Amino acid sequence: MEFMSSLTVSLFRLRVVADTDPGAIARVIERFQNLNVLPRRVIAEFGIDEIIHIQVDVCGLPEEQLKLIAAKISSATSIVSARWQRL
Repeated sequence: MEFMSSLTVSLFRLRVVADTDPGAIARVIERFQNLNVLPRRVIAEFGIDEIIHIQVDVCGLPEEQLKLIAAKISSATSIVSARWQRL
């Protein structure tokens, strides 16, 4: 009987808060497109006080790369904050 080794892949969620700007969602997603990374899930919804909440779930990326992605997104126009959370 053979046992296959289990591959552990970490799942992370990027949480972004942005001003209500039609380009905010595209600016977040383009960072992943530039890296040829397809997110597992993307959710965007309007909150109160004219802000947008964006969540992007990804797996298989090193934590250092995730930090760089968040830093680049944080510096984009209309982005209030961007942070990663391990799921």
